Formats: sequence, C-alpha cells, structure tokens
Amino acid sequence: MIYDKKSNTDGHNEYPEIHQKIIDALPIPIFYRDLNGIYQMCNKAHEKFMGRPKQEIVGKSIHEVHSKETSDIYANQDKELLKTLGEQKYETQIKHNNGITYNAVLNKAVIRDNDNNVIGIVGSINDITELKKTEKRLKKAQESMEVSSRMLHKISAGIVMMDSDFKVVDSNKSFAKLMGEETEELYETIPGLKGADVKVLVPEIIFKMMASILSSGENILERDMKFQNKLLHISVITLYKNKVIGTVIRDMSAPMLVQDEIISRAQRINKQSIETVQKIAYLMGENAAETEELLNSIIEIYRYGDDE
Repeated sequence: MIYDKKSNTDGHNEYPEIHQKIIDALPIPIFYRDLNGIYQMCNKAHEKFMGRPKQEIVGKSIHEVHSKETSDIYANQDKELLKTLGEQKYETQIKHNNGITYNAVLNKAVIRDNDNNVIGIVGSINDITELKKTEKRLKKAQESMEVSSRMLHKISAGIVMMDSDFKVVDSNKSFAKLMGEETEELYETIPGLKGADVKVLVPEIIFKMMASILSSGENILERDMKFQNKLLHISVITLYKNKVIGTVIRDMSAPMLVQDEIISRAQRINKQSIETVQKIAYLMGENAAETEELLNSIIEIYRYGDDE
C-alpha cells in the first residue's frame, strides 16, 4: 500500500482512469496534443464545446477535427509555441464544422516527459462568446443613451426626469430656462442637472405631482398652472414604474397666439413630447434592440411638429 501510494505521488501512470476523471471534473475544456498535432486526451467539457464525442477527437489531427480556418490558426500558434517552449495565451475565433463560430481565449503550454523532453502541448479553452455579445449590447446601449440625450436637448418643451431618490436623471436646457435664471446658471455648471435635488428646482405643486406619480405608478397626470407670469401646461408620466418619472413642461404664454390656438398647439406638441420622452427612456434602458426604429420615429415627429 505504501509502495502504491508512493508510485502515484511520483507520477507513475498506474491508474490513468483517475487522471481522466480529474480532468473530466473540470468545467473548462482541456486538451492535449502531441508534437504532430494529434489529440491524445481531452475532457468532457471539451467534448461538449466541440459538440463531438471523444472517439471523434482523440487520435485525430487538428485538421481532421476542426474547420480549415480554425486548424490553420491552431497549426500556426502551435508552431510558434514549440519554438519558444513557454506559455501562450491568445484570443481567437473557433469555427466548428457545423458553421457555428465561437469567441475564445486559449491558454497553452508545452508538456514534458520525465526526461524533460517536450512531448506535446496542453491547453484550455475559455468560451467568451456570450461575454462578447454582452459587450456589444452594452456598447449599443451606450450609443443609444448618447443619441437619446442629444435628442432630449433638441426638444423645445422643458423636460426633466426624476428617480426614486428625487434626483434629476436628465433634463434639457428648455426646462432650466423655464425654471428661471438660477436654474439656468446651474445648468451651465452641471450639464443636464444630473444628480440635482428636484425639490429645489421646481415649484412645490410640480414636485408634488412628480412625487405622486412616482409613488402611485400611475401612467400620467396633467394640469395647468401659472409660474413667473407664464401659463404652463405640466404633464408627469411614468417611465419606469415607481423608479423613474418624466415631466414635460410647455409654455402656453406665447403672445402671438390666441388662447384656443395656444391650447391646441400645446396639447398636440405636449402629446408628441410625452411619446418622445417615453421613447427616450426606452432607449436609455437595458434593451436597445429597436434603437434605429425609435429614433426614426422621434425624428419624424419633430421634423414637422413646429410647422403644423
């Protein structure tokens, strides 16, 4: 028993099935190829990644197992590794014979026998395909947020978004201008007034409307009010229930328009503004898959809105 234990710790391969069970237990694809590029060993995770049983991998060359694109990459990288006789790490695309392409990071090193002679290459594969997809989604979401922010600042109506902490998520210059000189000056210092306390920026009645919608989760609340000799139409809408609300403020005091025309234009444009804010909020969310369609819709609304 002592001899057997010593034999195993000395590296003698008396129980090769144990070694196989060890690497099979690892969740990362593992492989071992000899100096001729022939697979001598792999684990279950490698079988799963390849979509092929071990019998179709072990004893086969990289050109028999992989597509031409992938086998050419492997052959060149293996050749380089056998020159340096060290370690190797690189990111590549692995195209399977079924046409599916994966993004992966390979970690490889030469393996030696008991006489220190190089006998092959051992490596692991980290599948980063989903990570790459997530990175692309995040990049698109970031781009959407930037476009949304630019669109927000093109709207003539005052727009402000508030989160559950009563802080400004974003706002446009029209909002700052409607709220007065102090707010307008603050806007120049803090773009979008992001993070500012909404309670100190808007009249109490507007804040109460915003807080009410945020708390209740109702879809919309509207009313008219006088503020600094202006007649304002206020619309508060839910963007993300109990999390983010948006407020559209329209100045209906334009002196060149009769009252009926003012109300008509304000209601029409206000509706468009509400829809735009909802779309912008959607763009600023986690799902930006329909960004182009939504932006085109926003552009169409405001291309003709002020001329009608």
